[in-house]
Amino acid sequence: MTRLVPYRIALASIGLALVFCGQASAQAVAEKVKRPDVIFVPTPDDVVAKMLEMADVKKTDVLYDLGCGDGRIVVAAAKKIGCKAKGFDVDPQRIKESLENVRKNKIEHLVKIEQKDIFTLDLRPANVVTLYLLPSLNVKLIPQLEKLKPGSRIVSHDFDMRGVIPDREEKFKDKDGNSHTVYLWTTPLKKESSAKRGTSGT
Repeated sequence: MTRLVPYRIALASIGLALVFCGQASAQAVAEKVKRPDVIFVPTPDDVVAKMLEMADVKKTDVLYDLGCGDGRIVVAAAKKIGCKAKGFDVDPQRIKESLENVRKNKIEHLVKIEQKDIFTLDLRPANVVTLYLLPSLNVKLIPQLEKLKPGSRIVSHDFDMRGVIPDREEKFKDKDGNSHTVYLWTTPLKKESSAKRGTSGT
């Protein structure tokens, strides 16, 4: 019997080590979960249509929607134009809604939805990027957007990109009479001079 004691102690030690490792792994995963940077506010369907029109989306394009919400932009692009599209969001509830929207419209062959932090993405496979984020978040994306292929289009609902000159800016009212602005940029991005930025910020 005495010979089994060290063996049992060793097994117990291994068991405790596995428990602690499991707890540490769970904690590490929990720490990696990122909270959404903005509250989800859906883009009205007629604004979605305007964004796709201004970006001149074609069937051969690849569209990325950053902060895809319920997936309405990628679904509209795939269903109405037939292009491939990817939606990205960190909120699991939004991912669930997007996936359901894709399934409901039977466009799984064109649309992919991924739960990812948009600030870690490689955007180079896309040539159209859609945004409905705060201006500070648009600015944070500039280093990634600058890596897009020349001639790529970026469209943003309501919010500009400080320090970058839009190629087009269009104001209009939706069917409910609410005012919206859609901004379009093409790559390579056109930067404002530092002097002009300083003046515009005062």
